[in-house]
This record gives sequence, C-alpha cells and structure tokens, in this order.
Amino acid sequence: MSESFEGRRVLVVSANYAPEHAGVAPYSTGIAEHLADRGARVDVLAAMPHYPAWRVHDDYRGRWRMVEWRGGVRVHRRRGFVPARQTAARRAAYELSFLAHGSLRPPAGRPDVVLSQVPSLAGGLLGGRIARRHGVPHIVVMQDLMGAAAAQSGIRGGGRAAALAAGAEARVLRSAALVGVVHESFTDRVTAAGVSPARIRVVPNWTHARSPSGERRAARARLGWAEGECVLLHAGNMGLKQGLEVLIDTARLAASRTPRTRIVLMGDGSRRAHLATLAADVPNVDLLPPAADAEFADVLAAADVLVVTQRASVLDMSLPSKLTSYFASGRPVVASVAPTGGTADEVRRSGAGVVVRPEDPEALYGAARALAEDPGRAAALGARGPAYVRERLSRQAGLGRMTALLAEAMAGQAPAVGLSDG
Repeated sequence: MSESFEGRRVLVVSANYAPEHAGVAPYSTGIAEHLADRGARVDVLAAMPHYPAWRVHDDYRGRWRMVEWRGGVRVHRRRGFVPARQTAARRAAYELSFLAHGSLRPPAGRPDVVLSQVPSLAGGLLGGRIARRHGVPHIVVMQDLMGAAAAQSGIRGGGRAAALAAGAEARVLRSAALVGVVHESFTDRVTAAGVSPARIRVVPNWTHARSPSGERRAARARLGWAEGECVLLHAGNMGLKQGLEVLIDTARLAASRTPRTRIVLMGDGSRRAHLATLAADVPNVDLLPPAADAEFADVLAAADVLVVTQRASVLDMSLPSKLTSYFASGRPVVASVAPTGGTADEVRRSGAGVVVRPEDPEALYGAARALAEDPGRAAALGARGPAYVRERLSRQAGLGRMTALLAEAMAGQAPAVGLSDG
C-alpha cells in the first residue's frame, strides 16, 4: 500500500456509514479513514444512520442535514425516507429521497476522485453526477447488484421494478472510469450492462471483526448456552433475501429430534418482528440484539455452527458481508444457499464450510447434525476460515486493493464518461 494520497481530495458517496456497524458501512468507513490517515482530505456523503434496523438512530432523529467529523473524515449527512417495511415502492422512495437531498446540497469543493459504494443506487447516481460536474474520475464499487436484487430478493413489487433498477444501474456502471466488484460472480452482469472487462476490478471485502479472545467457555456461559448444547448461529441482517424462515423450520425439526440443539438469530432488520412471531411457540429459538463490536467475535466463536441463509432465488445479486467475520471466527459454516451462486462459490473456495440446498430445513438440520457428531471434521473446517482470511481477506489486503483502485483511476485521470443526467 505504497500509494500516496497526500493533498488529494476524495469524495466517498455511500448511504451507509459509521456508526452503522453492519453491511456496507464498515467498508465505506474503513476506506475513508484509511485514506485520511494517508494524508487525503476525505469527505463522505451519507444518509442518516439507519441500518440494519431500518429506522434512524436515536442520536440523529430530527436532523435534516448535518456535518460531523469521524476518524479524520468529514461526513455530510442528508435526511431521507427510511422505510420500516420493504417493498419495491418504498425502496424506490428511499433511493429517490437520498438522491434528491444529496443533489440539492452536495459537499462543496472539487474532489480529485469520487468513489461510490452501491447497494445504494442513488449513491451511484449522485457520485456520477458530481464526478461529471467536476470532470474527475468516478469509481463504482458494487457491493450488491441492484437490478438483480429487485428480481431475486423477494421484495414485493420487485419483479416490476427490476428492469427500471437494472437500467439505472447500467447507466451508472457505463459512466464509471473503473468498476470494482466484491466477487467474481458479479462480473458477467456488469459486462452485460455494457462495461468493458478492462474496466472491472475484483476487490473483495475484508474481515473487520476482531479475533476471538479464546475464552469460548466463558462466552457460552455468558450467553446461557450450556455445555453439550449444539448452537447454530445466524449473525447479521434479518431481511427478505436472507430467507431466515428456514431456520425457524429447522428449529422445529431439532426440537422434536435433538432437543439440545439451539437456533440463535442475532441482529436486526426489517423481518425481525415477523421472525419473532414465527418463533413464538418454538422453544429452542433465541432472537438476540446485535452484539457490541467488542463482543461480536467471541459470540461467533462461542457457537458450534455458523449459518448463512439466502432465498433460493438469490443467485448473483450479493455476497453476504458476514462471511468475512464467520471465516475469522474459526467455526464451521453451513450455507443454505443456491448451489450456483457467489455465496456458495465463496464458501467452497474458503474450505471452511459446507453448502446445502436453500429453503430446505431437512438439509440444513442434517448438515448441522453431521458436524456436531464429527467434531474432528468440524474443527478442520473451522480452522480453514482464519487461514483463508490471512490469504485473501485481511484488512491490509482489502485496503490495499481499494487504494490501488483509486490510485489507478487518478493516475489515468479518466473522467466519468459524459452521459447526461436526463
């Protein structure tokens, strides 16, 4: 990471930013603060913190716009519509409100480069407009593919919205100097949108979780997990695309067959209340709030199996950011996901887990029980995770890829392609 950013001005456009601690925010925050540490003057255009609960954090309620300093970065907040329930129409209103407010009052001054983090499609549009206005390079990093997300996530009205989202997304991508994708499985859709492969770079996310303390027994006792109890843990967003109902059904199977199996869903999201209702009569399901950052790694390591789930329709729209933390924990992963999608590819490549059919509680239960009954295999899978993180997903490697992307765009000084805003 030898690139110098001394005296450079960088604008990061990301609806999600610290103090949000899940999803895209840790990566937007990590790169912005890293660039500031390297001498850049960094501004961030962001929404008011609201994810994953999909409600504005208490400290920011009632604010319309504001500027705050975090970690040497100047963060420009813009208020927008935050839907408690997810439908295609509500998501469109969320995007349009951020786009409108960000367009009315963008950060002042001419940046040397603009970096947009998408899953906010509005963020990509805003970044492109600002870059074109100043004639500077625009880099888009695709954390999620929004056209595919509308079609695959199960959001109400998503099928009708998919074509519109894909069209806007293609416009953003084609106008960018460089496009980063967090997984190779995104590449085909990006090229299909009209982007030359020569302008695409793979920039995997890095693990931002701390290493476990090693006090696993103490962590389990603190959480109320008994010795000899097999704990399956899902940690992260509780949204539509996760299809977490399969875990409630898996818990019902376990309750009748192996009562000392506990299913834990830890996190927040638009489907949390729905899942709580489904689990009301299931004795071996616990719903926990998100763990504090200082405790998160120890909670993951205290589980016996870490679970990632997705609806069967989710193929190539996203890569769960939780995987980087899962791998770092040293526990085996069971992925209940489409076998041909990017998530399945990543779990297989890591060697740290197994893939089973999505939305199939029998398959998920069977995989978890097989690991519980073969502790040697579970330990071997778990050990591969930290090794994979060291090889591919370290913070140093991730930030190095991102700074190289920015340096390449600025060295070429390729401005955003001149498409009109109309």
